[in-house]
Amino acid sequence: MKRRHPSEDLSPIERRAALSMAGIYAVRMLGLFMILPVFALYAEHLQGVTPFLVGVAIGIYGFTQGLLQVPLGMLSDRIGRKPVIVGGLLVFALGSAVAAMS
Repeated sequence: MKRRHPSEDLSPIERRAALSMAGIYAVRMLGLFMILPVFALYAEHLQGVTPFLVGVAIGIYGFTQGLLQVPLGMLSDRIGRKPVIVGGLLVFALGSAVAAMS
């Protein structure tokens, strides 16, 4: 008996939602990981910046993400996925705008 792939059981709306989420996540990761190598080179030219401070700035991102995954997962279980995802994207956009202006 041949098993069906789970994606074959998705309705068109569910498939579109899954592809949208995958696209949003891909763009977010692309934006983050494109800047990391450039940030280290750019930071060398900033006054008073050491390699340690560059590492701390990059490490804070990973630490914060790891720290907030479980609480935000629990929140999304309580209030739904969409509000948490939209809120996270808004915070990300705000942070990106602040970083661009600094």
